[in-house]
Amino acid sequence: MELLIIRHGQSEADLLNIHEGRADFPLTQLGEQQARLMAKYVATKYCPNIILSSPLKRAKVTAQILQEQVGCELLEFADLMEYNNGVLAGLHRDVAAVQYPLPKGGRPMHVAIEDGESELELRFRAEKMLHQIIDEFSHLERVAIVSHGGLISNLLKAILQLPNTKDTAFLTGDTGIHLVKIKDGMKLIRFLNNQAHLESL
Repeated sequence: MELLIIRHGQSEADLLNIHEGRADFPLTQLGEQQARLMAKYVATKYCPNIILSSPLKRAKVTAQILQEQVGCELLEFADLMEYNNGVLAGLHRDVAAVQYPLPKGGRPMHVAIEDGESELELRFRAEKMLHQIIDEFSHLERVAIVSHGGLISNLLKAILQLPNTKDTAFLTGDTGIHLVKIKDGMKLIRFLNNQAHLESL
């Protein structure tokens, strides 16, 4: 099976210098345009058999635009939502830095932000989602996953069985696409953060 992992398009929070996470901001006009270009590209080159999406607006609308192009089933999974940043969600970054400053040396991976989750809990959620996808959809040729930067980074680390540390991250641009093939126990990275579809912007 192949996992086609896609980040949502640009959201309004990206322009407002706001902590997004679980804050449910919509796509911008540019974000919708990015999603349409991604959808056409995917439909032509990497058409999925099913789309799994986070229910947050920015991912859900990106997934719906893809669904319109490819015509397959779309399912929502809460475990594909972005990092639960608790009290930071929706706060301007300058305000958050004063009200909820990071501890000296950073927040330990096992410590959750107030009303949110820890980095280790996020990684476990990504691991759980990966196992569920393989268990329930491995009979399909290609599964599209529309999610968020933090969850996608942890999903890729789970696929590659990388350790639970802060020193590695996979960055994904707006509607960036990763393609991973899983066959006979092997994980083959075909490409990471492909944004070729945005070259016309």
